[in-house]
Amino acid sequence: MVKKKKGLYISNKVWLLISLCAALAVWYLLSIGESTSRSFPFVDKVVPAVGTMIDRGAFWKDIASSMACVGMGFGLGFVTSLPIAFLMAWYTPVQKILEPWINFIRNIPALGYAPLLVITFGVGQKPAVILIWICTFMTMSITIYQGIKNIDTTILKAARVLGANDFDIFVKIICPATVPFIITAVRLGLSAALTTLLAAESTGAQAGIGMRIRSLANSFDAPPMLMYIILLGIIGLVLVKIVDIIERKLTGWQEKI
Repeated sequence: MVKKKKGLYISNKVWLLISLCAALAVWYLLSIGESTSRSFPFVDKVVPAVGTMIDRGAFWKDIASSMACVGMGFGLGFVTSLPIAFLMAWYTPVQKILEPWINFIRNIPALGYAPLLVITFGVGQKPAVILIWICTFMTMSITIYQGIKNIDTTILKAARVLGANDFDIFVKIICPATVPFIITAVRLGLSAALTTLLAAESTGAQAGIGMRIRSLANSFDAPPMLMYIILLGIIGLVLVKIVDIIERKLTGWQEKI
């Protein structure tokens, strides 16, 4: 048994405050640097940019458009990846046919096939949703599939010896054992959806965080552009916290280290 060394206890809130202060210090140094000051304006310039974008009528419209794209693309990715992952894990022919192509496509940057989606589906929100769907599907299907494959086969064999049929094994063993991997897939899928947003909204979107970042970059308007980048990170943190809460509810039985 490993004994933990006793020492000064620092709460998580204090660590968060220390981390925030360190980040602000680095940010300030970048804001006064000769080569970085233009790209990294400090808080006093970035925060007012929220009001500027609201006055332009863009801020809330951009958030709503991006969250709609992420929500629809991620939702489609989740509902399609679940059955495909289970079919790949359960039936070898399905796995042999699909896995190489899933690995092939998910290694291609989203910007690589974004123009193809524009040509096929036109400009606007539709190709953006489809692009996010493709990226999240590839990430989540492989993650869930690997989780199912890592289930201890001894448990499955024991269940069959005791008379369990395929349905019982699926419902009572595989589904509960797969929940942690599904949660991990959801977390990775959300990350993929947000990181794909810039590429997705380069498909002719009329509004959105990714579209606005690209537009502001073209005009070298750094304060609102940095504000949108920070906003994207905040949205990601909020989504991760929501997933963490769901994980604690669904996997409370799991032993934690």
